[in-house]
Amino acid sequence: MPGSTTLGPGHGVDAIEHLDALRMLSLMKELHRMLTVPGPEQLTDAQIATLLEADGRHREGLTDWVERMARDLERATA
Repeated sequence: MPGSTTLGPGHGVDAIEHLDALRMLSLMKELHRMLTVPGPEQLTDAQIATLLEADGRHREGLTDWVERMARDLERATA
């Protein structure tokens, strides 16, 4: 995707296109909603484990990280 970047060990943060940042912000907000919404739309522990390649006990850490990333992206794209 134009404007996208690949980061490896030792890399700093490279700029991404504004549209890519807005798309990522939308994705992060929706993921946060799916982590926290009560009911059948909430991601299951098994789905989270698949995302993290770990076990579902990491819901809180993933939720906090996604929320922080969305907040940072929102500030950066405002």
